[in-house]
Amino acid sequence: MKVGVLGAGTMGAGIAQVAAQAGHQVVLVDVNREVLDKAKGNLVKVLDRLVEKGTVSVAGAAEISERFTYSTSTTDFSACGIVIEAIVENMNVKHTVFKELESIVSEECILASNTSSLPIASIGSVLNNPSRIIGIHFFNPAPLMPLVEIIPAVQTSQEVMTAAKQLIDSWKKITVLCKDTPGFIVNRVARPFYGEALRIYEEGLADFATIDWAMTKLGGFRMGPFTLMDYIGNDINYTVTESVFTAFYYDPRYKPSFTQKRHFEAGYLGRKSGRGYYNYAEGIVQPEPSENPELGQQIVDRILVMLMNEAIDALFLNVASKEDIDLAMTNGVNYPKGLLAWAEEKSLPWVLEQLENLFEEYGEDRYRPSPLLKRLVKAGKTSF
Repeated sequence: MKVGVLGAGTMGAGIAQVAAQAGHQVVLVDVNREVLDKAKGNLVKVLDRLVEKGTVSVAGAAEISERFTYSTSTTDFSACGIVIEAIVENMNVKHTVFKELESIVSEECILASNTSSLPIASIGSVLNNPSRIIGIHFFNPAPLMPLVEIIPAVQTSQEVMTAAKQLIDSWKKITVLCKDTPGFIVNRVARPFYGEALRIYEEGLADFATIDWAMTKLGGFRMGPFTLMDYIGNDINYTVTESVFTAFYYDPRYKPSFTQKRHFEAGYLGRKSGRGYYNYAEGIVQPEPSENPELGQQIVDRILVMLMNEAIDALFLNVASKEDIDLAMTNGVNYPKGLLAWAEEKSLPWVLEQLENLFEEYGEDRYRPSPLLKRLVKAGKTSF
């Protein structure tokens, strides 16, 4: 099958590389010739590094490179069996693009979007045959991150969903199926990792460095929330938070933070701007955390139960299966354990007690325990 990828930015080029390494002929299209040339140059560098590491032979690298067709015209997608869109997160632009794509490709061609935040049903609404639309959400960088979320819309046919999943599975990716709901699995369930950390900071309980120390040294996470937000970019992270909050009809659980908004407005975007929650200027000594084990454990427990509650609620609302929710969080954002399995390990009554204490203290709906958690504890169940 010939694979088309629309958008030659970091994500699109990464997806194209994955497809080519899996043996497909790939058509990479971008209307901006400069972006396309940059993607081509970067692929050469990537393949050179893989040859140096011994991951790919010289002949293998040449074969991968030869599978690529670079173009500025979407008409070159005409022979593709699937086209994956990886362009700007703007619904009007996507509508224009997908209508155009449908007029070019065959009736059997699958049309997919790599969107991380927009509803697949809406993207497909402009198609004459919306049963061919599907979300295929890769994580950045696509060649390295194992997880791919497969999101069928309400219009998507069973055949298209099965074919898309089988294709991405064949690319040696870990696929999870999820409902077409805001944030899908990862961007929905991970919100408290940032939101509750920001809330703890705003209450003056701990500074950035101490919260990051607690979550890495005591919680076992690879990066603390503020280090991770600086790595992702405060512009991207804040925009996703705001998007999820709006999409959930302003549910307080997803409420954005003024601290993050102010950093975003000030241009403190993180590593890429040289300053975020931390200052990355040369010679700057990073602040030391207050290594108080008792305070640190309180921070970990509070953020952790909020994450667990979000995962439990996703299961309650049939966003995905228990297995796929845990797979998504361990492989999409490298959590040390799946949140549902972790909740069982800590004990469901403990999780519920922590949440009920927070709900009683703050009186805010953001701390409401999931009905599924309450039902299971009431029934004396120890697992999901």
